[in-house]
Amino acid sequence: MKQAAPLLLPLLRTRAQGDILAAVILQPDKEQSLTDLARAVGTSRLTVLREIDRLEDAGLVSTRRFGNTRLARARTDNPVYAPLAELLAVTFGPLAVLRELLADVDGIEHAFIYGSWAARYHERPGSVPGDIDVLVIGDPDRERLADAVEEAEKALHREVNARRVAASVWANDDGPFKRTVTSSPIVELVENKGEAGGRDDGGEGSLASR
Repeated sequence: MKQAAPLLLPLLRTRAQGDILAAVILQPDKEQSLTDLARAVGTSRLTVLREIDRLEDAGLVSTRRFGNTRLARARTDNPVYAPLAELLAVTFGPLAVLRELLADVDGIEHAFIYGSWAARYHERPGSVPGDIDVLVIGDPDRERLADAVEEAEKALHREVNARRVAASVWANDDGPFKRTVTSSPIVELVENKGEAGGRDDGGEGSLASR
């Protein structure tokens, strides 16, 4: 079945294309293997291979071989790079940018985007998201988390509302905020520790049931 164009950026063919573009274009100093890209965006290596080949043919990406590994990185010398990066930053950027920044903040057990951006990412119709809502579960250093959020806001050109909740508080919460969040689409950013629950594939989650 043919996939519909993604609501976040209908100019693209698929959501996977947007995720791959954002992961490469918005991290121009980072060289990434096709396998790592596939894992990061939750798609097949074949899909990544096809998109990287198209991007390289267009002069937006360069690749090289390191042993049996093919590495890709953005070409910033292309005149299309800057406007494309700006467009991706305000559409598919939150997942790639926040996932990268929060991965370096110790003490996070689970983090995900919720609210309007997550809903559009999961093809729920609505207006263009004005800001990004992030829930961080765990005990991260407040200053390091604030620095990561500030850097994300600069990269994404919009406000990032990060709500920090201790894992024990979240686990025992039965209030309306948690019920609303856990019954709505979410997009995973960090899930590698603790018992906060959730999913690691960028899919919609029902955290309350885990």
